[in-house]
Amino acid sequence: MDIHQLTPFLSVSPQITAADVGVAASKGFKAIICNRPEKESQDQPDLDEIREAAERHGLSWHYQPVVSGQITDADVVRFRELMNELKGPVLAFCRTGTRCSTLWALAEAPHLDADAILNTTAAAGYDLSAQRERIEQLSATTPTSPRAISKRHDVLIIGGGAAGQAVTGSLLKRRPDLDVAIIEPAQEHYYQPGWTLVGGGVFDRKQTLRAMSDVMPHQVKWYQAAAASFQPEQQLVVLEDGEQLGYRILIVAPGLTLDWDAIPGLRETLGRNGVTSNYRFDLAPYTWELVQTTRQGKALFTQPPMPIKCAGAPQKAMYLACDHWQRSGTLKDLDVEFCTAGAALFGVADYVPALMEYIDQYDINLSYQNTLIAVDGEQRLARFKVTHADGTTEEVEKSFDMLHVCPPQRAPRFISNSPLADAAGWVELNPETLQHSRYGDIFGLGDAGNTPNAKTAAAIRKQAPVVAENVLMVLDGKPPRAIYDGYGSCPLTVERGKIVLAEFGYGGKLLPSFPTWLVEGTRPSRLSWLLKEKMLPWIYWNAMLKGREWLARPEILHHRPAEHEAAAACDFADRK
Repeated sequence: MDIHQLTPFLSVSPQITAADVGVAASKGFKAIICNRPEKESQDQPDLDEIREAAERHGLSWHYQPVVSGQITDADVVRFRELMNELKGPVLAFCRTGTRCSTLWALAEAPHLDADAILNTTAAAGYDLSAQRERIEQLSATTPTSPRAISKRHDVLIIGGGAAGQAVTGSLLKRRPDLDVAIIEPAQEHYYQPGWTLVGGGVFDRKQTLRAMSDVMPHQVKWYQAAAASFQPEQQLVVLEDGEQLGYRILIVAPGLTLDWDAIPGLRETLGRNGVTSNYRFDLAPYTWELVQTTRQGKALFTQPPMPIKCAGAPQKAMYLACDHWQRSGTLKDLDVEFCTAGAALFGVADYVPALMEYIDQYDINLSYQNTLIAVDGEQRLARFKVTHADGTTEEVEKSFDMLHVCPPQRAPRFISNSPLADAAGWVELNPETLQHSRYGDIFGLGDAGNTPNAKTAAAIRKQAPVVAENVLMVLDGKPPRAIYDGYGSCPLTVERGKIVLAEFGYGGKLLPSFPTWLVEGTRPSRLSWLLKEKMLPWIYWNAMLKGREWLARPEILHHRPAEHEAAAACDFADRK
C-alpha cells in the first residue's frame, strides 16, 4: 500500500483494494473514508468488496464521494464533520490521494496557517499550491493573496497511453528541446493489442505491461494527476486538485471509457460464472482458462454498437477459441454464436469473404442486430435486444457456458461534458488535420476523437506524426498541412498462425502497407501472423512510442490558397 501520513490522526492513499484493507488494519487504522465516486473509471475495484473487507476487519466504513476537480464547500464541511466524529487513525483514499489531501487542507484552513497546511501536504507527496488562494479565503485570520500564476507549457498533452506517448515521441523527434508536459494519473502503460493473444494462450499478460515511468520520456514534465475540466478560451486545463495549467497548444488523447455498467449484471459477474472479456488486462487470462476448460455447451461472443476500439477484437477472441476447440476435438460438442449489434460481419466488405470461410469452418451461428443488454451470471443467462428486418424489436434470453463480452464504449465524462465535445460527446476534430473544429490551438488523436476511422493502435501510429507536424506548424505561425487519410489496421486472427490483415482508410478504401505478392490482405496469411506476434509488439515499444515513423510518414500538402493560410495564421496569433 502507498500510504501518506498527513497527521497522526489522518493518512491518505491512492485507490486501495479489498486485499489492502487487512494491511491497513494491521497498521492500526480504525476507519476508512472513500472519497472516490463509485464507477469513476473502468479499472476501479468494486467498492462493496472493499466495504465488506473493512467490516470483516472491524474498521468503520464511510463513503463521501467527491467529483474530481469540483470539491465544493459542502464537501469540505462534511469531511470536517467526519474528522470530528471518527476515532482514528483514519485512512482516506481516492484515485491518487489528491482529493483526500485537498479536503483535509480546506477543512483545516480555519485553524492552520496556509504555509503550514501546504508544507504538510507537500511533505506527504501532494503539491496543493494551486489551492493557496482558497485556503487563505477560508482562513479566519489570514488575508487573501493573488492566485499563483498557472504553469504554462508550449505543448500540453492529456493522456499518457498509446496516443499521448506516440505523439510525444514524434514531437520530440522533430524538436528535442520542445517544452512538453503530459497529464496522466496511471502508473502503468499497456500494450492493449496484445490482450487478444493473451486470451488465445499465445502471450503472457506480463508482456503487455510496463511501468508508466519507463515509457515516459525524460524530457517531459509528467503531471501524475487527472484532468478535470477545460477552459479553452483562457488556454487552461484544470486538474483534479484545482491546479490550472496553461498551454500554447493542447493535444487531447485520453482514450475512451469501457462502459461495463451499461449492461446490468455484467460487472458483478466478470471473471467468474464463465463471463470474461479480452478488453481488460486482468480478464484476458481468464478467457484462455475458459477456452481450455469449456468442452461442451454454448459459447457466446458479443459485440456492441459502434464505435468501439479494435472492432475486430470480439471476432478475434472467437476465432482463436474455435481454433483451439477444433484442434482439441471438442468443437463438435460446442454451439458457438456471434451476437453482434451490427448488420454485417465486418465494416469493410472486401474482408468478409475470407472471414465467412472461417465462420463456416467453425460452424459459427451469426446473429446480427443482437445487442447484449443484461447478464445473469449465476443463472448463466444473457439477455439481448433483437432488431428485426422490419424495425421491430424483442428481448431474447440465451443461456451460455462461456460468454465473452465486448462492452459498450464512450468518451470519458470529462471530455463529453466539456466545450471540446461534439453532440455525441467525442472530441470534435477535423478528420484530415486532426485540429479541433472550433479551437485552432487544440488537436486530438486516438480513441476519444470523432473522426470516422477505426479506433486502433495502427490508426494512432499514423495519426501521431500528422498531429506532430501540424502542432509545430501552428506553433511557428503556419497553417496545418499534414494530412491523415483515415488509416487503420485490424489484424484478424482467424486461427493460430494465420491472420487476415485488414488495412483501410476513410470510406473503407483499402490501404495495404505491403505489395500483394508479399501479403494479400484480404486472405489469411502466415506472414501477417508473424507480424502480429513477433514484430508489432517490438515496433510499438521501440518505434511508435519513440517517434520512429517507419511506414508512417505523413502526407504534407505544400500548396494552399493564400487566404486560407493567412486566416489560419491570424486565428492562432489572436489566441497566443
